[in-house]
Amino acid sequence: MKPTISIEYCPKCGWMLRSAYMAQELLNTFTGEIKGVLLIPSEVSGAFFISIDDQLVFDRKAMERFPEIKELKKLVRDHISPGMDLGHTDRK
Repeated sequence: MKPTISIEYCPKCGWMLRSAYMAQELLNTFTGEIKGVLLIPSEVSGAFFISIDDQLVFDRKAMERFPEIKELKKLVRDHISPGMDLGHTDRK
């Protein structure tokens, strides 16, 4: 069964567009590898979490920042398909 990625974001903070952009990037990159990306408006102010099948892979508060897209793609790849080549994302 393919994994589902969840992005929980604070709508009061105006992070819906950022979340949608990240979802689009993940859907484009992992088309055949994932079931989908779920956007979840949080009831907790300041929340921004990214999970794969309920396993937390990124927490904005803990990291004190948002993930870069390249970083996010590598985190997701490492969880769902470690051998997958990300092309230019893997290159420095």
